[in-house]
Amino acid sequence: MIERDIITQKFKEFRIKEFINDSLRGAGLSHSKIQKTPLGEKIVIYASKPGLVIGSGGSNIKELTRELKKNFDLENPQIEINEIKEHNLVAQIVAERIAVSLERYGPVRFKGIGHSVMGDVIEAGALGVEILISGKIPSSRARTWRFYQGYLKKCGDIALTKVDTAYEIAKLKTGIVGVKVSIMPPGTRLPDDIEIQETLQSSVEETEEKEEELKKKIDESEKKEKKSEQVKENEQGTKK
Repeated sequence: MIERDIITQKFKEFRIKEFINDSLRGAGLSHSKIQKTPLGEKIVIYASKPGLVIGSGGSNIKELTRELKKNFDLENPQIEINEIKEHNLVAQIVAERIAVSLERYGPVRFKGIGHSVMGDVIEAGALGVEILISGKIPSSRARTWRFYQGYLKKCGDIALTKVDTAYEIAKLKTGIVGVKVSIMPPGTRLPDDIEIQETLQSSVEETEEKEEELKKKIDESEKKEKKSEQVKENEQGTKK
């Protein structure tokens, strides 16, 4: 059936992406895409450190190509690498950075790692960031530590479509530690943001100028009426 073939194909793509993530751990991998071409499968990898993905003389790419052919029966996989410049605004790269740092330095320095990464994300221009580290840190009792800065939507359409969220795990001696990163990228337009257009400002200024002119005309007419009344009173006084 067509539905079964589609599910099988999607499951195969999911396994390939998971294999690529595990193979390129520590290279700043964001995500990967799989496209079918007449020459074979084209795999596009988005990473912040393309040099680590390629390896010396292309050794890592060659090894990855051999493993893909062997494990997933791909005839001619073509791997393309795209560099991500603003890596501090990609939640997956930030979460992987925290997990790798925890595995390297241990759970003792988790606060310094969380604060430094949070500062880098805010300096990159993010509107808000939230980092959750859950596990047996620093003691043997599991708990959740929260690092938060800026403004971040937690519900609604903005939270679902605009906020970038990623999950990663760190394997420590005390057990598995979970890392969750949520980033609101710069330029996110919120529903309550109000912008006054220039045309509206000019129209407001024109109305204010017209109101001032009307006030001046009214004042001048009132002054003329007062003068005419005074002249009439003076004339009546002279006649008497």
